[in-house]
Amino acid sequence: MELPLALYIHWPFCVSKCPYCDFNSHVREQVDQATWREALLADLAHEARLTEGRKLGSIFFGGGTPSLMPPKTAAALIDAAERHWGFADDVEITLEANPSSVEAARFAELAAAGVNRVSLGLQALDDETLAFLGRAHRVDESLSALDTAQRHFGRVSIDLIYARPDQSPKAWDAELARAIGFGTTHMSLYQLTIEPGTRFATDVAKRQWEPLDDDVAADLYELTRMRMEAAGLPAYEISNHAAPGQESRHNLAYWRYQDYVGIGPGAHGRRTAMATQRHKKPENFMAAVARKLHGLQVEDPLDTATQAMEALLMGLRLREGVDISALSDRFAIGSGDLIDWTAVEKLAALGFVEREEAHLSVTPKGFPLLDAILPHLAA
Repeated sequence: MELPLALYIHWPFCVSKCPYCDFNSHVREQVDQATWREALLADLAHEARLTEGRKLGSIFFGGGTPSLMPPKTAAALIDAAERHWGFADDVEITLEANPSSVEAARFAELAAAGVNRVSLGLQALDDETLAFLGRAHRVDESLSALDTAQRHFGRVSIDLIYARPDQSPKAWDAELARAIGFGTTHMSLYQLTIEPGTRFATDVAKRQWEPLDDDVAADLYELTRMRMEAAGLPAYEISNHAAPGQESRHNLAYWRYQDYVGIGPGAHGRRTAMATQRHKKPENFMAAVARKLHGLQVEDPLDTATQAMEALLMGLRLREGVDISALSDRFAIGSGDLIDWTAVEKLAALGFVEREEAHLSVTPKGFPLLDAILPHLAA
């Protein structure tokens, strides 16, 4: 029996570009909402034709800022998805939202449209830091939006960014304790990273400010892990924490390397052994849909070795780790062609990974070094 599909829908527009953001987001003075709704529906129908017979286990509206999308657009896309594929029991439908009063005013309509989980980008709990991060909201506004979200959606996740310049363990501990007190069952806690091409990368290159020292950032990571575990929200992925059973089912589909389809500008997909990507620039995406009734730019077949390696690297982001035997069977590839077992022994001796027969996982000690560890593990 095939596992359900996951559907990602990308809404590319933002009110402003945050200085740390390297996502496919764009600022436009005007957006023709009706035209965009029809384009996304056409793109969705194209993917549905290629995956006929599958059901959807999750939908995720990401961006950009999808809470700027008119609720009737979200409703149309959810209704079309159900018609094309059908929904698995307890389908998870998530929408990313900024915690502004304007967007919070749409939460009731979004819930009525079928959204049952919201991911709220609080990012920080003091106004000075929010200004540094380029956020348009203030703390009082974001907490009001959180209260509104908790009244309208069955599941609420919040995002925070830490390891900010000059941030101390004491300050982060206090902020984290306050966030835990909000009572959400899922929290995404991201270390601030300086991504190429962002305004923050330019600022750092000009020495306008210094990123937090790596050792201090590592201390904050360990503090985060311990504090969240004690609160009953352990890390199930390197940056994601949840009460048992409250993990993001959509993101688990990515990390467990299940099939997912992506529509909208720049959206990626992995379906039927194909890697797909849409045109990134909104205008190019719209032109492609007008020509071909879909926004696909890339559709490349993946050989089994590539699929197996992608599945390995994604799965090791999860605390549950990877069953190497199951992966070998799934892709008909020998475990020695996947894993450098000598490197595993060395990394296990250092406490960075754990091996129990053919099961491999990265330890809490190893997670802060994940990007350095993965190249050594891969055969």
